[in-house]
Amino acid sequence: MSEFATMALPIAPTAIAPDGSEVRAMLELKRGGMAHFTLGPGQVSRAVTHRTVEEIWYVVSGRGEMWRRQGEREEIVALHVGLCLTLPLGTHFQFRADAGHTLAAIGITMPPWPGPDEAFAVEGPWRPNA
Repeated sequence: MSEFATMALPIAPTAIAPDGSEVRAMLELKRGGMAHFTLGPGQVSRAVTHRTVEEIWYVVSGRGEMWRRQGEREEIVALHVGLCLTLPLGTHFQFRADAGHTLAAIGITMPPWPGPDEAFAVEGPWRPNA
């Protein structure tokens, strides 16, 4: 049985994600982990995909857009506070923050993030600047 864990959101980023966003790592259990991602105003992430993890994101502040592609299926979704979306295994994705607003989202990763080689670059629709 796992011990109880409690923590506050770290003030400073604990890492930079492979897509270029700031990460504040939070808690994890055997089957999943949580992190807080931010992308500054007008920033565009690098397009990536994951080797072994799936994610669920929930937007907590800001506005922007998320591009997702799986094979022939492709879409761009407007990101806003309260929106929840999935990144199933193998999804290519890229996101960007609107000018004037930092975009922040909570991400649940299943299984927990295994390390820096998990994500790799893919071709996306926008030129990254993060």
